[in-house]
Amino acid sequence: MNPEITRVPSRFRHSIGKYKVLRGPQCQNCATCVVSCPEGVHFKAGARVAAPKDYLCLGPDVCKGKSTFCVDRCPHHALTVAVNPMIKALGDYRWTADLLMSTWYQAETGELPDVGMEYTVGDSGGGFDKLRFRFPEKPPVELSDDEIDTSIELNKRDPQAHRITIPIPFYQGGMSFGSVSNNTMMSRATAAARWRTFSCTGEGGYPDFLHPFDHHMITQVATGLFGVKEETIQRVRIIEFKYAQGAKPGLGGHLLGAKVTEAVAKMREAVQGSALFSPFPFHSVYSVEDHKKHVDWIKAMNPKALVSVKVSTPADVDMVAVGSYYAGAHIVHLDGSYGGTGAAPDIAKKNIAMPIEYAISKVHRFLEAEGVRDQVTLIVSGGIRTAHDIVKAIALGADGIVEGTAGLVALECTRCSSCESGRGCPRGIATTDPELAKLIQVEWGAQRIVNLYASWRKQIVAILKRFGMRGIREMVGRTDCLRHLDYE
Repeated sequence: MNPEITRVPSRFRHSIGKYKVLRGPQCQNCATCVVSCPEGVHFKAGARVAAPKDYLCLGPDVCKGKSTFCVDRCPHHALTVAVNPMIKALGDYRWTADLLMSTWYQAETGELPDVGMEYTVGDSGGGFDKLRFRFPEKPPVELSDDEIDTSIELNKRDPQAHRITIPIPFYQGGMSFGSVSNNTMMSRATAAARWRTFSCTGEGGYPDFLHPFDHHMITQVATGLFGVKEETIQRVRIIEFKYAQGAKPGLGGHLLGAKVTEAVAKMREAVQGSALFSPFPFHSVYSVEDHKKHVDWIKAMNPKALVSVKVSTPADVDMVAVGSYYAGAHIVHLDGSYGGTGAAPDIAKKNIAMPIEYAISKVHRFLEAEGVRDQVTLIVSGGIRTAHDIVKAIALGADGIVEGTAGLVALECTRCSSCESGRGCPRGIATTDPELAKLIQVEWGAQRIVNLYASWRKQIVAILKRFGMRGIREMVGRTDCLRHLDYE
């Protein structure tokens, strides 16, 4: 059973929408607009009509000429609807204003927006934004939603280890203790548990408040070994080695001193207020044999655990992936260069690692040539923002994806890139400041992420139906289902 979807409005009084609804002084509080608008833009507060909820407005393109168009229905000509000028300052080329606002809407409702927003691609001029689906004119077979299987298997090779199948083809990437607020971590873990998928602790330790979610947590072992303990490795079903991040390959991790609070310092066994660095790479791993010792170490402590290996995308990423297979890994996690939060330096994100769409196909084909593709679960991340991005990544050769930033956008992240500055995120998402952290309530955040995942799953099902596929696993490596705008 999928989790229940309930509407969860913005926590801010004035949420950002595509349109701005202005009410002039001519308004006589007659409430004609309240009666006319089925979207709830207009409502009464006592005897007066309150300030409009602009972000719910569908705009004149949808409403004009209909009996629901408040501007035409207002007997006093007090209403005006126009494109919100604020959206010109919102977002960037990868996360456009439309993508941000459509993700907020999906997180609120579990549905796609009725407003004319682009919710499938950004405006980066490359990557997934250049890929489109090559849909057949007519589905080869008519399927109902209930016939579509969106589950993926995480253990394809080891009958002695946990047999884990998740109902949706994605789980949550690592966000370490100290990088985001406790309430953000709790919201993500709660949503993952409700969808029966996984959330990752990131490096920095396994805080006690996540222990109720052991069955749905991945604990991470990173190069700094912050917070790594045998007890936490034995608690969970999946352990992830983080050898590199796509957003900052070759640089390791960095947590500024302002975020190293007393609790963070205690968890990481460090000094409060001092910046923390994770080296690159593991200084104990310089060969596949060394790598295998790492994997064997985990299996000795937790014999049934699945081992995931997270790597960035260097030119020889195919050799890295097959080396991880021979070292005994169950999951190979490729992290491409488009991901990362505002904490990742742009010069690293844009200039070092291979774009993820190239790495996926390269690794998929190489594992096939080696005859081991059916024994490896290939998971990818790095700038995957939408349900369409998810299916495109799978069509290129992945089994599933890891989401990171999109889940934060569901919590109303605006991509302001303040994650590492001063007190951190002004919206209480990526911060260790106790006052800012109060801006997020766990149940509110969890339901927003649950709703986003529900909307994604509906879109994935709709795409598979158009191809006549009964499950997401049929899409793996189907590059013939894609077309590239530059080659048409």
